[in-house]
Amino acid sequence: MPGIFDTKIEFLRGVGPQRAALLNKELAIFTYGELIQHYPFRYEDRTRFFKIKELNPDVENVQVIAKIKKIELIGMGNKRRLVAQVFDETGEMEMTWFKGIQWVQKKLPAGAVYVFFGKPARFGNKWSIAHPEMEPLSSANEQRNNFQPVYSTTEKLRARFLDSKGISKIMESLVQACLPHIHETMPAKLLQQYQLIDKKEAIRQIHFPTQPELLHRARKRLKFEEFFFLQLRLLLMKVTRTEKFKGQSLGNTELLTEFYKNHIPFELTNAQKRVIRESFADMKSGTQMNRLIQGDVGSGKTMVAFICMLIAIGSGAQACLMAPTEILANQHYEGLKEFADMMDLEIEILTGSVKKSKRKIIHEKLLSGELKILIGTHALLEDIVQFQNLGLAIVDEQHRFGVAQRAKLWAKNREYIPHVLVMTATPIPRTLAMTLYGDLDVSVIDELPAGRKPIQTVHRYDKDRLKVFGFINEEIKKGRQVYIVYPLIEESESLNLKNLMDGYESIARAFPQYPLSIVHGSMKSEDKDYEMQRFVKGETKIMVATTVIEVGVNVPNASVMIIENAERFGLSQLHQLRGRVGRGAEQSYCILMSKYELSKEGRIRLETMVRTNDGFEIADVDLKLRGPGDLMGTQQSGITDLLIADLSKDAPILTLARDAAQQLLAEDPHLSSTENAPVLRQVKQQKKTAVNWSRIS
Repeated sequence: MPGIFDTKIEFLRGVGPQRAALLNKELAIFTYGELIQHYPFRYEDRTRFFKIKELNPDVENVQVIAKIKKIELIGMGNKRRLVAQVFDETGEMEMTWFKGIQWVQKKLPAGAVYVFFGKPARFGNKWSIAHPEMEPLSSANEQRNNFQPVYSTTEKLRARFLDSKGISKIMESLVQACLPHIHETMPAKLLQQYQLIDKKEAIRQIHFPTQPELLHRARKRLKFEEFFFLQLRLLLMKVTRTEKFKGQSLGNTELLTEFYKNHIPFELTNAQKRVIRESFADMKSGTQMNRLIQGDVGSGKTMVAFICMLIAIGSGAQACLMAPTEILANQHYEGLKEFADMMDLEIEILTGSVKKSKRKIIHEKLLSGELKILIGTHALLEDIVQFQNLGLAIVDEQHRFGVAQRAKLWAKNREYIPHVLVMTATPIPRTLAMTLYGDLDVSVIDELPAGRKPIQTVHRYDKDRLKVFGFINEEIKKGRQVYIVYPLIEESESLNLKNLMDGYESIARAFPQYPLSIVHGSMKSEDKDYEMQRFVKGETKIMVATTVIEVGVNVPNASVMIIENAERFGLSQLHQLRGRVGRGAEQSYCILMSKYELSKEGRIRLETMVRTNDGFEIADVDLKLRGPGDLMGTQQSGITDLLIADLSKDAPILTLARDAAQQLLAEDPHLSSTENAPVLRQVKQQKKTAVNWSRIS
């Protein structure tokens, strides 16, 4: 039976069909339940009243009690404005209206005393407030709630008197109607343990706080609850997966031991060894592995992947690795073939450009089990690609593949769902990883292989360009190669960016002695590959490109990355681009070029890049600057559409909520106890609306 929270908002006192249609369209609010969760984004403290002589430009909004001296209309046509001269015992000021003039005129008789509220601005020697909020001075002002909520709204809503104050007014009716129906969603034990106020009180205080302390507790309670159910849902998926999907037990280490003893080309870092141990424990456990490996570019994820493949193959299974682009797939194939040949293991690559005759052989060898390792792009997902026994599926740069695409890969084994290893070089802040990948086990490779020198990063302005060109020349003379990255292809006057074509021409003029490559997103993929390959082979010395090189080629000989208009790039993008160099044993450099005037955020980004090479530190700064939705790209934004909690600011509450969810499930994995009945009810309720977005397998 639908409850009060499913009631359409048009039935709420003060809303009606026309306003409801606007709220539907402007704020996507359709029901009582959605409206009551339209929380204020800040609160105004109306406890203080300013005297006119106390006004100063630093205050955000002020409240003034003043008497109306006279009201007059000034100007003509669309420049017409209504001005009220008002005064108190300390001085005079003006209140000004450009819209709604007739309505205001009727309300303001000369001689009346009003409370005015708004942002003061100085014009000449007089203070003025444009479009102030106002109400007659009465005992009601003294009695009223002094922490006033401020709700987000829009121009169209304001035109129908649904500004923040208008929303607050309908919220009064709503909270009154809904409070008796608000049930507690969390067990008493957790409320006590984490000192949380009850749900009913939290809703009352969030909309109409009676004191700052209670408002603080209401916000904490609602943020905690939002994170708690988000984490609980992810952890429940994990419980379901481990119970429902049995994994093959792959525990044979003979091939791995042989590789360690006779062939491994370099000593593994402690971080790599730790991640291999974690993955091995999963693979032999008999439940399906679902593990995310995070590691900066060059941290050795591919070697970890190969060693996991050896465990799978040694145990009688096959392995595949899926990459988002043909260039990346080729790169993985070249790198892994070297190791596979040492071990006499057959390895193949399957991409869109593999010829039909070759594909047929690959398909046959996969089915017979003769082919042990297959590397590829989306081509791996085609129905015709069938394995004899796929035991391990590795996905590189997971966020570039949709859930449906990945699900196709898991269906390649009829009996068992393959073990899954997801690799990403995009550092994800811990709070975001817990939210996006909460049902995966996360491993982090936080150490670079021995012999790798940290990349030196410097920030230079346009005036230093000749020095930078001199440095490029020196590096190329030493036999090195250089990337120069631009943010845009076409001229954009509004953004005043150096465009790629201009850049290419000026580089060609500055270095006529060196052959150049050029790569950008508008080129055909075969032309892109051709240019990339010329650079990889060392036929060209300078690669002029847009960000298409962000994820891709590994050119150990490229030791300089120059990023033009670096202030225009996001932090994680700058970090990814920097990771294109530093692949060899030589010292590598990243030069961030920018104009002299920088925004505060632009300066923070460039200073962060110069200060640290730590991808996780960079990701944390990025999260604070940009917020979670932007960080993950639009296709993931629904994940981070939180109603009140904020991933970039509320990490401590998220950690507490995750601990609480883990503790609860450890004691009661199926939420079957009586005290967890409210939790189970809430989870079932959420299932109706929640998109199963985190699902990997």
